[in-house]
Amino acid sequence: MKRLFSKPSKNASAKSSAPQLPLAMAAGRTAALPAATTGLQPNYVVPPVPHPNPHEYIVLLASEYGLLMRPHRAGLSPASYVRVSWGKTANIVELPSDGVGPSVDWNEGVVIYGIVGLMTLFNASYLLVITSRSDIGQLFDASHLIYGVKSVVSIPLVKDRAKSILSRMASRNMSVNRPSLLVSNVDDLQVLDERTPGGPRVKFADEEEVKIMTPRDQVKFSVNNADRPASPISSGASTPASDVSMTHSPVSTIANRMSFWSRLSKRASTVSEGVDIEESLLDERELLDSIIHDAEGVPDKVISSIIAATAPPPDDSEERNSELEERILRGCLREFTKGDMYFALHFDITRSLQHKHEQITKLHAQSKLLSELDALPKDTIVNPLDDKVDPLFEPSSMLPLWRRVDRRFWWNEWLSKPFMDAGLHSYVTPIMQGYIQISSLDLPKDNSAMRDDSAEPVDYIVISRRSRDRAGLRYQRRGVDDEAHVANFVETEVITRVQRNGISNIFSYVQIRGSIPLFWTQSGYSMKPPPVLAPERNPAQNLDAIKRHFRRAVPLYGPHVGLIINTIVNLAEQHGKEGMITNAYREYATKLDAKDVRYYEFDFHRETRGMKYENISKLTNQLERVFESQGFFWVSNNMLLSKQKGVFRVNCIDCLDRTNVVQSAFARHVMSMQLEAVGLLSPPQSGRSGVEVVFNDVWANNGDAISRAYAGTSALKGDFTRTGKRDLGGMLNDGVNSLARMYSATFSDWFCQAVIDFMLGYRTLSVFEEFLIKLQSTDPRELIRLSRIRAEAIATSVARVLSEGETLISGWTIFSPEELNVKFDDRFEEKVLLLSARALYIVSYDYSLEKAKMYICIPLDAITRLEKGHITGAYIISPLEEASRDPVQNAGFSVYWHPSDKISMRMTSYSIRNCPEDASKRSPSVVSVNSSSQVKPMLPRREPTKTANLSGIMSKVSENAAGTTNVCFAAFKALPVDPARVRSGSSTGYAEPADDLAGATTCKQVVDMMVNNIKRACEDAGNSPVITDRDVVSLTEAQKMTSIYAKMEYGVKRLIWLGGLV
Repeated sequence: MKRLFSKPSKNASAKSSAPQLPLAMAAGRTAALPAATTGLQPNYVVPPVPHPNPHEYIVLLASEYGLLMRPHRAGLSPASYVRVSWGKTANIVELPSDGVGPSVDWNEGVVIYGIVGLMTLFNASYLLVITSRSDIGQLFDASHLIYGVKSVVSIPLVKDRAKSILSRMASRNMSVNRPSLLVSNVDDLQVLDERTPGGPRVKFADEEEVKIMTPRDQVKFSVNNADRPASPISSGASTPASDVSMTHSPVSTIANRMSFWSRLSKRASTVSEGVDIEESLLDERELLDSIIHDAEGVPDKVISSIIAATAPPPDDSEERNSELEERILRGCLREFTKGDMYFALHFDITRSLQHKHEQITKLHAQSKLLSELDALPKDTIVNPLDDKVDPLFEPSSMLPLWRRVDRRFWWNEWLSKPFMDAGLHSYVTPIMQGYIQISSLDLPKDNSAMRDDSAEPVDYIVISRRSRDRAGLRYQRRGVDDEAHVANFVETEVITRVQRNGISNIFSYVQIRGSIPLFWTQSGYSMKPPPVLAPERNPAQNLDAIKRHFRRAVPLYGPHVGLIINTIVNLAEQHGKEGMITNAYREYATKLDAKDVRYYEFDFHRETRGMKYENISKLTNQLERVFESQGFFWVSNNMLLSKQKGVFRVNCIDCLDRTNVVQSAFARHVMSMQLEAVGLLSPPQSGRSGVEVVFNDVWANNGDAISRAYAGTSALKGDFTRTGKRDLGGMLNDGVNSLARMYSATFSDWFCQAVIDFMLGYRTLSVFEEFLIKLQSTDPRELIRLSRIRAEAIATSVARVLSEGETLISGWTIFSPEELNVKFDDRFEEKVLLLSARALYIVSYDYSLEKAKMYICIPLDAITRLEKGHITGAYIISPLEEASRDPVQNAGFSVYWHPSDKISMRMTSYSIRNCPEDASKRSPSVVSVNSSSQVKPMLPRREPTKTANLSGIMSKVSENAAGTTNVCFAAFKALPVDPARVRSGSSTGYAEPADDLAGATTCKQVVDMMVNNIKRACEDAGNSPVITDRDVVSLTEAQKMTSIYAKMEYGVKRLIWLGGLV
């Protein structure tokens, strides 16, 4: 692979010696920096060696012209700095330091540990920065330090707000005695990492850190008094900080969420810090009593009043956006500070040791081939591959770190994209979600050795990497998607270093876990909901998905000729609620007929009934031959002795509790094999030895971290992996965790899922508009599937409906009442609208059976009027939420035609007859209108019928579509439009199939395009329909037709789900 390097411009030195310019004029001076001469974009060009590692310390300064930043090094003055302009549309540019101007004093800046990325919301853009980190340890030496993200702060790109935030950050750094983050202490930068020099090479976690995985609150809110000053920094509404009230117990959280009076008049006023809490609660209860009294005890009035007081709708769109923006920021910061985000500055933590070694071998083979083909520069020499292997060597070390990481595990890629596009490689810090723990232990050389000097030092490291593909929470993301990515996919690598007679032996062993790779779902509205196969998916789709899933896994964890690459270990129940999914998994795995995939079952709950977790050894013994064939990655004295050939893919339903227990058992078995390979005896698995204590704690912590990321609570069965035993106390704790998981899935996971999809770049801000309407969000992969289904629906309708030789002009999918001649109905459906050179076709399409149920053909010369609003063309179906009341994004139009014999219709009847009888013989059900009358939305009259028969259906259709007098009409509402459906650089994008609507950013624009196309087609056919300026259904009309029960239902949902998100 040819690498591109930028070269200094010839006149760079001349420009750098030019007189200083004001900062406002420095924007055009980017040529003074080393510029690339390749003509490529900045993100494809790297500067001359040495390659730029991410800056360890960055100083931030708010100036008049923007937010300034530059690297912070001891005694060094950087040659350039970066300016991020104020405003929602942030402009990032690198400028020479000599043009900064005398008014900028870098000593007033604040030092941070790195940049998470840039987030653009409704009212402003925010720079997310790392303000606190934890030292996880080092991978064998001090050059391989690993950090955990501890605190993240969002800085708004608004000058006054940013200055206030930076001022509070500086005050906090001084108050907590953190000289490493003070710009003035340049001489103290040698200890900026806050470590003790000369410490142990591998740090073993203290007892508290091993036992407690829940992040501690950094700032405690309490009633202030004279002896205790207020906290120097708080998370205001403008910029939430992650180190404020992050974690609460499940019981207190549920109680707080369901406590009505705890949120009364939240928006109107807040309790001051000096007010007594009990006194404020009494006031709030009195307010609740007054609400009940004012409502005169009428139930619906009481509920409406409580909802208005506890979860009132915003007064205007600006207030709504501000509240939603604050919640989005808090949710995003919470995701990055739950204690499961990690980063390193000098090496890649997203790839296993064996993967890196294979990359080096592959790159050397490519370079050798290019050299033989004379495709490399003449002065390039390809040295033979050295037999000595450095297990920590980085492949492609000349590239920036973000260009080397495995994108599957890079969680802030989308947020970092503005800095990548600007070519600011050193300001991009890849962050990985998962778990990392570095421990050390002393292993006796034999069981009889009791002296301290007879022990061999062992480093034991666990690195779990959680994939961002199909990322999210467990009841929102199950199974596989159309891209063959599965939910909760985690790669866990165990690295062991054993010093034996002065020789270093480094071992690596990898296991993976992931949801069952079929299309299935599971509701979160009960304690133990049954998983079910997705009814909209057929067996062919499931088989194709599982094939593509394992086809992707083979090259990642193989291939090795003649060996089993993927060994499936399914721990789900074979009977009961989980039996359906287990049976389907077994069936499709058998149909795979793949030589490199083998399927095993182990009913965990049945085999360990009675808390006999020691029975897991039965599974280990059953797979003994597989362990031997897989082996492990082993480098001894810089010599490669073996590789891992294949991988265990372990799963249960959640891939959390049972999976973690079994993976820990597999890791323990492999550890025994590794120790035996160097002549050491593995201590007995009694749970009492120091080795077992460290091993069990590491794996229990690993399970807790992954469980928090996917389910919101620590792992069940954690007491077994921590102590090696299962007891009653653990069962009681599991019951509390199960309750907390159900609460989390019911009340908060939907909004958290929307935040995750947004911060990963899978959805735009429209996901929050959707959440406010439906109080849940759509899987972005599902949007891709829906786009494809709609395209297929149009193609199928064209093939089935249009006559041979008939020219298609446009085809759309559109929302419409199920009945004709109505605008506001209790039943809507998504129809296909086809516009040909001679007619307009309204097709009722069955998306489940993938066929056209019925169509009505309206000749273009029969269309008399097109009705849409000139300003908005509102088509409001639900007036309950702000987003559903926006006429620009809720627009539609109506088509009117004269009933005549030219109107034809057909339907799928499963019999010879598929054409309705002549409607002229029946009393018509049409709308009597003239050009000046107002057509009001009306509900169709439904006559009670016992059985729907074919004749009745056809007659009703005929009556509605081809009456004998006056005029008929059909109302259409444009489907929601995302103004940035295909996000540049995002791994997930979706778009509407209709090319003629590609430029539309609002529903109003979509309606205008559709109506214009229909009007032009009518004119080409010799007809000139009138375009009437009128809303289809106005907001006032929608409010009149919305029942009090619908309002109450939505209000209660808002109270429970949305009211407690702040």
